[in-house]
Parts: sequence; structure tokens; C-alpha cells
Amino acid sequence: MFGEWLYAKHHPHLAPTKARQEADLSLRNLPPSRGKDVRRRNSRFSVAVRRGTKSPTERGFTLLELLVVLAILGLLAAIVGPQVIRYLGSSKSQTAAVQAKNVAAALNLFRLDAGRYPTAEEGLKALVKAPAAVPLWNGPYLPDETALADPWGKAYLMRAPGEHREVDVYSLGSDGAAGGSGEARDVGNW
Repeated sequence: MFGEWLYAKHHPHLAPTKARQEADLSLRNLPPSRGKDVRRRNSRFSVAVRRGTKSPTERGFTLLELLVVLAILGLLAAIVGPQVIRYLGSSKSQTAAVQAKNVAAALNLFRLDAGRYPTAEEGLKALVKAPAAVPLWNGPYLPDETALADPWGKAYLMRAPGEHREVDVYSLGSDGAAGGSGEARDVGNW
């Protein structure tokens, strides 16, 4: 009863009138299936009162539940994070190996056209721009100079004759120094 009075006080335009109360009483005498449907459609007051209370399924999360979820997410990040970092690091090494093989294939095409590999002065840029000393250059053998940089942003190196193959194309890894292990190891077309 108090809820009806409070609602009527704050919402006088929706307050139940005498005629509406009599109509609601007459609807209570209808058969159950018809009475419920009509009452829901016609009685704004009863719907508004029901909206004010929330069922247990409509309530929010407690602070404890939120803290438990955050703790679980923190544990997952601590376990999965290093694995993802390790995977991303190894993928750069694998990318460098594939790119070095592509540059070596372009060098072989250059050799077929020019009869030799580029000199140390010409370098790998001879695969993109025609050197002055090569009249039979039929390039470009690579689309642009970005193909000559390893995943760490350093230029690929070339050695002809190579230690591992006829020509070696290699990257010094993430540290840019010869040797190393893991991500810092040398990666080449061998």
C-alpha cells in the first residue's frame, strides 16, 4: 500500500483514478487467461511498480566477483604472455630466413642476365636499380628497396662467394652482431 501511495505522490498523472480502480476490480473477475493479458496492457500503474524492483537475475556483479575475474585474467596474462612473446620472436627469425631465400633467388636471376653476381660496391641495391656497369640488366628483380631490409629494419648482407652456398644472403639477427643465439642468431639462405 505504501508503494502505491509513494508512486501516486511522485507521478500524479499516472495515479490510479476511481474509474481505473473499478476497471481493475472488474478485470479480476475475468477468466485467468484473459484477465492477465488485459490487465498487463491497460494498467500502467502495476507495470511501473514492478519495474522498480529488480529480480536476482537483473542485479549487477559484486565487488568480490569482479576481483575474482580480474585475478583469473591476471594469471592468464602471466602464463600466456611469455609464450606469445616467444612465438612472435621466432616468427621474425623465420620471416628473415624466407626473405633471405627470396633475395638469393633474385641474385640468381641477376647472375643469369649479367653473367655475375653484384660486386661489393653495387651491393644488393643492384637488384632494384640498374648499375651502370651492367648493360644486360633486366630488372628490377625485387619490387623495391624495402625487400632488402630484414624484419628488424637492418639491411641484408651478401657474401659472394659464400661460406654455405655460391652466394650467401644473411641477417645478423636482432642484435646486429655476428653470432648469437635465439633472436640474436644469424639467419640466412642456408
